[in-house]
Amino acid sequence: MAVSPSEIELALDELKRKPYSPSSFFFGFLEAHDAPKATISKIRNSSDALGVEFVWPRKIAFRSAEKGHVLKEFENVRAANSNRKNAPRFVLVSDGVNISGYDSVTDEPWHDSFDNLNSHFNMTLPLAGLERYRSVDENPADVKAAGRLAKFYDAILEANPDWSGLTHRHELNQFMTRVLFCMFAEDTHIIPEDIFTRTMEQNTKVDGSDVAMVLSKVFEALDLKVKDRVGFPSYVNDFPYVNGGLFRDKTAVPRFSQRARTILIEACRLQWAEINPDIFGSMIQGVVDEKKRSELGMHYTSVPNIMKVIGPLFLDDLKAEFEQAGNNVKRLEKLLAKVARIRVFDPACGSGNFLIISYRELRRLENAIFKKLQSLASQSMLPMSQVRLSQFYGIEYADFAAETAKLSLWIAEYQANKEFEVEFGKAPPALPLKDGGNIVRGNAARVDWLTVCPPDPSGTTYIVGNPPYLGGTSLEPEQKEDMALLFAQHLDVYKYLDYVSCWFLKGADYCGATGAQAAFVSTNSICQGEQVGLLWPLMFQRKMEITFAHLSFKWRNNASKNAGVTCVIVGFAASAPRTKRIFENETVRVADNINPYLLDFENVIVYPRTRPLTSIVPVTNGSKPTDDGNLFLTAEERNRLVAAHPEAASFLRRVYGSKEYINGIERWCLWIPDDRVEEALGIAPIARRIEAVREFRLASPKIPTQKRAEVSHKFDQIRQEECEHVLIIPSVYSEKRQYVPCGLLTSSPVVTNLAFAVFDGPIWLLGLLLSRLHAVWIRTVCGQLETRIRYSNTLGYNTFPLIDLSARQQQQIEDAVWEVVAQREAHSGTSIGKLYDVKTMPESLRAAHQTLDDTVERIYRGRAYRDDTERVEHLFRLYVLQRPEVGDSTTLDVELSVDEDAADEDI
Repeated sequence: MAVSPSEIELALDELKRKPYSPSSFFFGFLEAHDAPKATISKIRNSSDALGVEFVWPRKIAFRSAEKGHVLKEFENVRAANSNRKNAPRFVLVSDGVNISGYDSVTDEPWHDSFDNLNSHFNMTLPLAGLERYRSVDENPADVKAAGRLAKFYDAILEANPDWSGLTHRHELNQFMTRVLFCMFAEDTHIIPEDIFTRTMEQNTKVDGSDVAMVLSKVFEALDLKVKDRVGFPSYVNDFPYVNGGLFRDKTAVPRFSQRARTILIEACRLQWAEINPDIFGSMIQGVVDEKKRSELGMHYTSVPNIMKVIGPLFLDDLKAEFEQAGNNVKRLEKLLAKVARIRVFDPACGSGNFLIISYRELRRLENAIFKKLQSLASQSMLPMSQVRLSQFYGIEYADFAAETAKLSLWIAEYQANKEFEVEFGKAPPALPLKDGGNIVRGNAARVDWLTVCPPDPSGTTYIVGNPPYLGGTSLEPEQKEDMALLFAQHLDVYKYLDYVSCWFLKGADYCGATGAQAAFVSTNSICQGEQVGLLWPLMFQRKMEITFAHLSFKWRNNASKNAGVTCVIVGFAASAPRTKRIFENETVRVADNINPYLLDFENVIVYPRTRPLTSIVPVTNGSKPTDDGNLFLTAEERNRLVAAHPEAASFLRRVYGSKEYINGIERWCLWIPDDRVEEALGIAPIARRIEAVREFRLASPKIPTQKRAEVSHKFDQIRQEECEHVLIIPSVYSEKRQYVPCGLLTSSPVVTNLAFAVFDGPIWLLGLLLSRLHAVWIRTVCGQLETRIRYSNTLGYNTFPLIDLSARQQQQIEDAVWEVVAQREAHSGTSIGKLYDVKTMPESLRAAHQTLDDTVERIYRGRAYRDDTERVEHLFRLYVLQRPEVGDSTTLDVELSVDEDAADEDI
């Protein structure tokens, strides 16, 4: 498992405490960044005789300086490396007292005392393969805080092994939340400065034996007014009354060890006032989630992505109203009242990021209105915020995330009040706390949303969030039950739907009942492929319209390594505005209607078809082996077999699936005619393989597969046709391809079921398959495997609108496609994968494709299209004209000839 930023920070914190020597420091530094042991050994063996200078080629150069000469040596090493071939990216110089570093990629130097080594952990993250992504909210303090808490959490479980199960889960989660509040509160003066830290240091034993008792008294006191604290120890007297439900329940406090006490005090000494509440919650959630521990500090929803949701949903319109109000006092006061009645509901709230940012933005807008009203008033007035945490609702499955959401909202309120104080000179008192939002712990797929956030006729409710994506094959049993409860009554087949569909359907029901508006982040799969025909008719039955959409984009956050998920944002409501908006990158355009494919077009749905829409020659799956790999040979295995048994050559044929074709992998298969089985069995290595296939099929639980053991010399399902050539279409390919990377195969190849084939297909058809027009249709109407494009014969090929082509037009396309083939052959040593990567595609091949595109598009439209949007919208118009009124569409459970191994793996 890859090292995380917080683990690097902790390792550097421990390293700086050890006695300094050049070698022990540098190799400890490499170990902190998870450098391979072999690399460390190699550097150790090749280091200079004095042992003060070490180099990891292209990575980092380190030199140990004499005391007081760090800056001088730093400039020397930096200058020397600037002229060195394959120079290391990083320069590091230290004397054990001070340290200097430099990143040549970002051109960032840093200089500090050696005691602050771990404060610069984020600068060298690329050494561990964690390239930094700078976002508006990047804050190393958050990562450091999360690392300390992870360490503290582990120490508590180490001292309380009986607390690791579900029995004490809620108590442990609540304990962590209370400790977090105390550390934040003392640093922000919500409670007296350092009171919590001093209590831990001065009133507990070093061995930790009485820490649980002291904390119990502190927590209990925080829920009592000072006059009611009868019989309490004196050290709690200076703690104020907090209230707000955070300390209301009397739950057990875990036992402490000496180590747990030490780590808690170290954590208390961090500057918690610097923590951002919008990312703090998600990072702390990772502390107690083993699955997220390796991603600690990486995968939280960033502010820019949240703004993509709440901006078009409600915030942009509110800001526009503010601008339009100008100096009209009545309009400003009306807007102020409107803001105070807005409710925000996140039914998958996690640690509360969407709610926190929504709260913050509404408070800031309210402040702006207050300032404008003050400037217009003849006398000064003292405004008071009317935006309350009670206007924010959430549902969260994980107990700790729900508790953390409440804490994060309290922190957000405190920080908003501080902003208010800066603007107007006074703020509401921080204590006692008010309830931290209406956060309910439960399964949002089953909870009645109307009971969590009841209708409010006096205001407007906006549903927001980033629900769990999870494809149908990745669901846990409980999640499959959720899907069945929601969709079984509506659909015969719903297993292809992603889990996020639950939120869309329940959101539609809620919007229909309350007049609310909603917007969710989702994988783009719900707007592609078979999912469109399953989900969106149900949405339209509920009178939902898509109000705005962000087209596919990589889900970027403050992570150094992003998950790479391709997402869309879809807003919907029953009473949609006349003007609808489609966002793409940094542009926005107005649409008359937004259909389920997120196009400005009528609500057309493309359903799978068992036959092509037109008279185009059909495409078929390749042949399925069901052989446990025994019918296949690598190039080396094939050569050894033929060298030992030359007669075996006639039983071997070159074989292609998506991976073999795209990545240029040479692979062979046994292809034995029925009338030559005895001859093939006379070759011992072939006989052994055939027997292994027989045994594998007999062991299958499927009766048809067992029966196929009788013909174990050949593929289970044979769709191969004897032909002069084959047009091959990969079933899965990288999203980096501008074109479908299909091609022409000769010399009697065998195509497996991990690709599609057109046997003896016309060459002009290859031109259509290779056109940009075909590529954008496939991207739009077919589904995806992770972020990669999944080609479908039933959804993509059979529905592709084909116009009538004259013999002359077919010849024009054929001439253009032969030039594409010629340019491929000019780079015969390069794989299709490299040739069709947008970054490495040869210019000559790109030019040949441009000629092909121009040829196809002139035939289709009379001119080239302006962009992909115009291409796909025109294809939809053709599709509407060509589809039969009662079509051959089908929602049959079509076998998908795709698996992860078939995928375009050079990405």
